[in-house]
Amino acid sequence: MPVQLRPASFFARACARQLERTRYCAAMPRLLFRFSQIVFATLVACLNFVSPAPVGAQEQSVKPGINDTFKNPSLNVDDWVGRFETESREVYAHRKEIVKATGVQPGWNVADVGAGTGLFTMLFADAIGNEGKVYAVDIAKPFLKEIAERATKEGHSNVETVLGADKDTNLPAYSVNLVFICDTYHHFEFPKDTMASIHRALKPGGLVVLVDFKRIPGKSSDWTLNHVRAGQDVFEKEIEDAGFEKLDDGGATFLHDNYLVRFRKK
Repeated sequence: MPVQLRPASFFARACARQLERTRYCAAMPRLLFRFSQIVFATLVACLNFVSPAPVGAQEQSVKPGINDTFKNPSLNVDDWVGRFETESREVYAHRKEIVKATGVQPGWNVADVGAGTGLFTMLFADAIGNEGKVYAVDIAKPFLKEIAERATKEGHSNVETVLGADKDTNLPAYSVNLVFICDTYHHFEFPKDTMASIHRALKPGGLVVLVDFKRIPGKSSDWTLNHVRAGQDVFEKEIEDAGFEKLDDGGATFLHDNYLVRFRKK
């Protein structure tokens, strides 16, 4: 039987198809790589769209200007001594009971954050004895000058003043057993940043004691409602979110206008 020869055009078309398949196979890795780039870029764009805030976003002030008075270098300390250290002020009238309720122990290091005129600084200096130290922290230089002079006059060599900042107490890391915040937390313009610095400053298992005004609509004074930005539940939640667990009220049932809550560093 004679062999049938295929025309030359048939072989040309076959060679062309084989060449096309070779080019397609060679191009596949590049196509797959380009496709993966497109998918990745799309995912990143979607994540950025739903992200609530960019990484590293700065905390905004929760009450701008609340500390302007205390940043005045001409602050009249005597006026504030008259306001802070009077029997009509609840925390002054119960100052010794408050110190006892904190659970402070001899030899501890204590930070009095928002030390003001030094009322509680001196009481803590007595409570801890010569083996401990009290860091009096404030953003007002005139207050710190008053505290330093008062400590020298009263013979408290265990008191050290620390100039705080809007976002940082500037306390050394792992330096204190107890941080005391009396009628001051509502003055924290940047509570997250400030509490982060307090968390760093506390030793493992260290305590935070919060004393602040009860803010109850319909019951609290107009001054409290206007001056204090939030109530006890909000402040407690913020402190817990900063890495602390709520403990108790230290038995401070003697307070009526204020509340006392103790927290432990996690």
